[in-house]
Amino acid sequence: MKSMPFRLLSLLNILWNGNLLLGTHLTFAQVHPDYEFIDTMTTNYMAKYHTPGLALGIVKDTVLIWSKAYGKADIELGKPMSIDVIMNIGSISKTFTATAAMQLWEAGLLNLDTDINDYLDFRVRNPGYPDEPITLFQILTHTSSIQDGEAYSRSYSCDDPAISLDQWIRQSLVPGGKFYNDGDNYGDWSPGTKRSYSNVAFGLLGLVVERVARQPFNDYCQQRIFEPLGMKNTGWMLREINQDNHASAYGFLSEKNREDYLSFKDLFPAEEDYLPGTLIKACLYSFPNYPDGLVRTSIREISYYLAAIMNGGTLNGKRILKESTVRKMLKLQIENDDHQGLCWYQSKVTEDTKLWGHNGGDPGIQTNLFFDPDEKIGFITFQNNIEGPAFSLIKALYQTGN
Repeated sequence: MKSMPFRLLSLLNILWNGNLLLGTHLTFAQVHPDYEFIDTMTTNYMAKYHTPGLALGIVKDTVLIWSKAYGKADIELGKPMSIDVIMNIGSISKTFTATAAMQLWEAGLLNLDTDINDYLDFRVRNPGYPDEPITLFQILTHTSSIQDGEAYSRSYSCDDPAISLDQWIRQSLVPGGKFYNDGDNYGDWSPGTKRSYSNVAFGLLGLVVERVARQPFNDYCQQRIFEPLGMKNTGWMLREINQDNHASAYGFLSEKNREDYLSFKDLFPAEEDYLPGTLIKACLYSFPNYPDGLVRTSIREISYYLAAIMNGGTLNGKRILKESTVRKMLKLQIENDDHQGLCWYQSKVTEDTKLWGHNGGDPGIQTNLFFDPDEKIGFITFQNNIEGPAFSLIKALYQTGN
């Protein structure tokens, strides 16, 4: 893996070794003078993609060394975006679910290669391949053959989920279930033979954690991940966080995406308000398959989690994973695949450089969290709409030092 741009790292190392970072939150110019470019790029990006609010962060070793917020967390209320505003972060949440599962793996309570039915009181099998077991390894690498059926997008609703994770998974993956829909939650390939991204599979993974830990999945994460890292304002459920500090999610409508938003019409205003060229506001929503995408947190608090992962699973004396486990997760796992680890994946920031991380996208939100585990530097973006190539902001943060 290529090193971080020399000028940026050199300055960071000087600041770090000179103890200037200890207890200090650096401004843009203090980190690197060229970062003024990020201001211009970000404001241009927001204007082009009609983004109400956007926040950025850079973590080096264990410190959030730079951050900046732009625009509004809520337009109607005039609430500014900030690094302490809470958002649902989409599929970055999967890495928390994977962390929870790997904690149980470390404890010898989970086997990544055994039949997942060993941990359930109902049977999960692809109906086209009833003799082929589905495993936790397959879920973590998106090779389980479980896919997102029609019921998945229809499961989004305002407020916290109306049905339990157990009910949702059981009714989705077991023949005869309310959401089984002729097995459209399964692909037409044998488990382990094809990579196909799956949200529903991570709901199943969360349920396995719930069963093995013998407590609700959201409570397990509070006790074993959020609280040890000092993520006091983070949770899975709306009832667990300060909703007054939650960013509102927005959609900018065009002729091209109007039908996409109509598929989530329960979250937005009446259909007659879906006019191309307008910005519409969603309710605070959720879905029962929540372990795949409903962590609610801020730039500041997710920086603690990123710091722990970059530092081998520990932060401020609190360990959430063994260093060897983090290394295992940040290792390519699939033959002839150049980016998939255990949940985490690699993405190119330059022609010859990749970062590990994950992104997230849901109605009205888009997020990114990517890092270089060797240099221990990472980058975070949160925005409260889904429009625009947000990974370009990660690339810009990385490349500005060149």
